Amino acid sequence: MVYNSAEREINAERIFRKVSGSLDQWFSQDTWIGEMVAAGNDLLWTYILIGFLLLLGLYLSIRTNFVQFRMLPTMVKELVSGTDRTAFKERKGTTPFQAFAISTAARVGTGNLAGVALAISVGGPGAIFWMWIVALIGAATGFIESTLAQIYKVKDKDGFRGGPAYYMEKGLGSRWMGLLFAVLIVLCFGLIFNSVQTHTISDAFVGAYNINPIVVGAVMAAIMGIIVFGGIRRIAVVAEVVVPIFAVTYIIVSLIIVIINITEVPAVFALIINNAFGIQEVVGGGIGAAIMNGVQRGLFSNEAGMGSAPNAAATVYVNHPVKQGLIQSLSVLIDTLIICSATAFIILLTDVYTVGDMEGIQLTQTALSAHMGDWATGFITIAIFFFAFSSLLGNYYYGETNIEFISEKPIYLLLFRIAFLGMIMVGATSDLENIWEMADLFMGSMAVVNLIAVALLAHIAIKALKDFQQQSKNGLDPVFYKDSIKGLKNIESWENKNKKSKIK
Repeated sequence: MVYNSAEREINAERIFRKVSGSLDQWFSQDTWIGEMVAAGNDLLWTYILIGFLLLLGLYLSIRTNFVQFRMLPTMVKELVSGTDRTAFKERKGTTPFQAFAISTAARVGTGNLAGVALAISVGGPGAIFWMWIVALIGAATGFIESTLAQIYKVKDKDGFRGGPAYYMEKGLGSRWMGLLFAVLIVLCFGLIFNSVQTHTISDAFVGAYNINPIVVGAVMAAIMGIIVFGGIRRIAVVAEVVVPIFAVTYIIVSLIIVIINITEVPAVFALIINNAFGIQEVVGGGIGAAIMNGVQRGLFSNEAGMGSAPNAAATVYVNHPVKQGLIQSLSVLIDTLIICSATAFIILLTDVYTVGDMEGIQLTQTALSAHMGDWATGFITIAIFFFAFSSLLGNYYYGETNIEFISEKPIYLLLFRIAFLGMIMVGATSDLENIWEMADLFMGSMAVVNLIAVALLAHIAIKALKDFQQQSKNGLDPVFYKDSIKGLKNIESWENKNKKSKIK
């Protein structure tokens, strides 16, 4: 039987809608799988993760003397110096700014536009306050995990790779724990989060231009296929161009809106604070919903403590691991305090979140249109395309580096790439609620495993911070060696040099 192009397109759409529809049925709350996912989320987020995340972040903030605030000027200095490619021309690995771009690419995605809108529509304006808290406290956790990733990174053909799986194996001597984390991050970032990103893109294009979501998914899969088969260097080059341009553009538009509505800004702050503590309930389920959704969407957006950003941090050549830890801590603050706040103010400076049943990206589109006119719907559509596109870049790399931890056989990487591109297609037509439920479960599971390792290894990163500070105090450009920390073992990527003074 011969099919013309139109028939082939219809058949392809039927296949993908059938696949995504089957997945939606399996994971809906009416099935035993959906019930298990919902129960797992309740257990993780209600009884384990929120307290663990906030308490550990507070503990690490105190232990580092609030490094995320105290060393903010140094963070900016290291980030700026990391843009100089000439300093890294003869070195393997990515530059500090490229790693910042990769990790920010994964952070500055749908979590900033759709995730913030979802947090407000479900948890109320107060959810934004708890997103801020997660970022302010979590920036210390982000510093620790990325510094550890640098210390325990390993060499590969492109330069370096590493992350939580690697510091679990080498720092804790626990291969099984590293494998567990690697499997979780491959499933979470490599597959589930892609559905979140692609669904948001297709939702935006359907709302703005009524484009078939299958077409959106196919275009995204084709573009990503070209890039991911080019390796980490191609990912880094694309990310460092795409992320700054669209993040800055979005922030400028947001600032214009805030300036135009400057007299209403104090009222928005009051609304957020009052709703965060249940004083003034507008939408959502009160203080409990505000905390739950704020922490969930905050973790999804800035990823502090989740264990994802360290995978990018480990790829960098720096002469001291603390330098990259500081840069990644800055990325957490930029993501939530600037970009997520921009989206929140765009929405809360209107009343669109209190009427109708909009959620996700369409709420952000409607709010921006209320401020800037109908053209803003198209702007958000293009912005979310590039934000989610950049997130897919970071997500893919996190999956790739952990596949290589599990096994270096090429067949596994090939199968992962095929599954990665397939989930981009499936996500275009899947149900929003089911996707977020799965994302929350895997994200929470990842975070628990990583936070346990961070808690056990934090003392090493803190000693590295002391070493960095001591050298800086002596007017030196800090350099790290294997024996800079007494008793450090299983270090592959740092030269050994006996020093008269060691951190004890």
